Amino acid sequence: MEFLNDLNEAQRAAVTHIEGPQMVIAGAGSGKTRVLTYRLAFILDQGLAYPQELLALTFTNKAAREMKDRIFRLVGPEGKSVVMGTFHSIFSRILRVEAEKIGYTSSYTIYDSDDSQRLVKKIVKEKGLDDKIFKPRVIAHGISGAKNRLISPKQFKEHAIDDFNQRVGEIYHLYELSLRKANAMDFDDLLVKSIYLFQTLPDVLYKYQHRFKYIMVDEYQDTNHAQYLLTKMLAAVHENICVVGDDAQSIYAFRGANIQNILNFQKDYPDVKVFKLEQNYRSTQNIVNAANSVIARNKDQIQKKVFTLNEEGELIHLVESSSEQEEARRVSSMIREQKQLYNFFNRDFAVLYRTNAQSRAIEDEMRRSGLKYKVFGGLSFYQRKEIKDVVAYMRLAINPLDDQALLRVINYPKRGIGKTTIDKLTVYAGKRGLSLWQTLEEAELVGLNKRTTTLLKNFATMIKSYGVLAQKRDAYEVASHIAKHSGILKDLHSENTIEGLGRWENVQELLNAAQGFVESPEQEEVSLESFLADISLFTSQDENPEDDDYVTLMTIHSAKGLEFESVFLVGMEENLFPSALSMESRADLEEERRLFYVAVTRAKKRLTLSYAKSRYRFGQLQFNEPSRFLDEIDEQYLKRPERPALREVRSPIPAERRAAPRQGKLRPLSRAIAGGNDSFQPADPTQIQAGLQVYHQKFGKGKVLNVEGEGPNRKATVHFQQKGQRVLLLKYARLKIIG
Repeated sequence: MEFLNDLNEAQRAAVTHIEGPQMVIAGAGSGKTRVLTYRLAFILDQGLAYPQELLALTFTNKAAREMKDRIFRLVGPEGKSVVMGTFHSIFSRILRVEAEKIGYTSSYTIYDSDDSQRLVKKIVKEKGLDDKIFKPRVIAHGISGAKNRLISPKQFKEHAIDDFNQRVGEIYHLYELSLRKANAMDFDDLLVKSIYLFQTLPDVLYKYQHRFKYIMVDEYQDTNHAQYLLTKMLAAVHENICVVGDDAQSIYAFRGANIQNILNFQKDYPDVKVFKLEQNYRSTQNIVNAANSVIARNKDQIQKKVFTLNEEGELIHLVESSSEQEEARRVSSMIREQKQLYNFFNRDFAVLYRTNAQSRAIEDEMRRSGLKYKVFGGLSFYQRKEIKDVVAYMRLAINPLDDQALLRVINYPKRGIGKTTIDKLTVYAGKRGLSLWQTLEEAELVGLNKRTTTLLKNFATMIKSYGVLAQKRDAYEVASHIAKHSGILKDLHSENTIEGLGRWENVQELLNAAQGFVESPEQEEVSLESFLADISLFTSQDENPEDDDYVTLMTIHSAKGLEFESVFLVGMEENLFPSALSMESRADLEEERRLFYVAVTRAKKRLTLSYAKSRYRFGQLQFNEPSRFLDEIDEQYLKRPERPALREVRSPIPAERRAAPRQGKLRPLSRAIAGGNDSFQPADPTQIQAGLQVYHQKFGKGKVLNVEGEGPNRKATVHFQQKGQRVLLLKYARLKIIG
């Protein structure tokens, strides 16, 4: 039990209280993950349960891996046997065991969001509906929302308020039938079907209720209704449920998260023991106090007072820019400046924004200034086309009834099976209630010519051969065989382009992943089916780039759970942050305020809040007011931008001349700054060399970093104090040497 000495008093109290319902309210940076892992380790250390009797539910695979590693370091090998993972991965494993009891086989396919959208698109087309009105992406999102609220197709249609929603209900119904026919579940089904399993088969529920003696749930404030219900059902016998979270960081309502789950936990379990972790180990006092001053304005919250014993730290910098381009330049310039002053690496910085579209100006400027960066929230590895193509072949090898996988690759690489043939197969399958795979078995009856029938038969034979191989060989051997013999590697290599080579290398990386999966000492089952189950639950947050020294660019939603030495929060403007869509209700505005709280508490040492007075949005130039959240921060924690008077800007002009009445035209401001007289004499371009201090009439003072080229093509890279780094063609630059 020596590891308990690592905990503060509040953490230790939460860790050592074991029996009965428990809620741990963990403020930002308060050591939430430590409490979770130490509590599991304490239960094992005290011999209160076997590892297999402990269930820990997380929201990312990364969090689960980190917790397992920590438990292993605390209690040794038995920590590896704790049942731990994301909601979807844990209940996917349960469904693999129990699937046949609800009409599926254990080799069911998991559809991702792209698969779901394609299936919806197919149904919309078959019903003759206009996909500009019945947009597949929107309808798929609506179906997902209905499933998270446990609304069936029948209930959806019964409560439809208009003809449009009646049609959506019909699409939802056909969508469910198609999934069942394909022996497939979408991501939401992993929870919905688990609830159905437990509700319809009490003996199965009884088995898992008694198997899991202690249940812990991480990030409980982010649970949706289905997740709430599953944990409540499993904990009903022992009631040894411990939930950990922070209502002030509940920011995923758009995904179905319900903050009421954590706010009402004490109503669900009247004898619950509540612990509050209020000491922040991450941020400076100014950052913590500023965050507290803002979140205090929310009405729906569990009261707590987060504090820190860290240094007071610098004031929060508020930066005003005229446009998003200037904002980007100032952010890039400040990052370079802080790297020099504090010996920071690129990886110590994050630029956070409310919407993905805001990254463009930041990216452009970072490319110009040579700052290495990475945008998160873009296309993840497993979402790339070439990867999804290979995975589709793998899915067919395990489950030939998977229509979406079959449609993806039946003519890729091209083998002469065109759209007309596929349409005929689809119609034939629809009339007879068959899957497309079953239709291939009856290809002669579809009314196709002999050549096309032969092509279909050859395709089916190839897929069958992959299925046979999958029964005998491990995931890497089967994946390598499929990548080669399907023709995908050859097709990508034959493109003979940089892009094609990149895609070919991505497929090789997928094979590397399969090999790593097979060779991992933690993997007991190394089949292709197990590998597919593993990567089906992969998220973009789980990717680890080889070179990690980059400035991080991401939305605030993506930044939750992360921390950085220096954070720049850009776009702090009304109708952008808070979003214009949040103005309709207090609940929505409070969620935006929680989002701001999350952004502020990502910073450890330095925090910069930036807004632009004008910004292009939706193709229109908009003039903006600073965000209301800036005014909600107590002034004592803020350093507002200086606003010098015009006479102070023109200070090089002697006082006596400023006082005297002027005759004629006023001098341009740039000339006054340049030296107090009207004659601006630029240097000969050939005199400009690296290291010189120069002045530009538009950009002000700067230092020449580099000069390259000859004659009229000679150009200089100059870092200007106010405008950042610029590359100038010297014959036009008109630079004056000032030092």
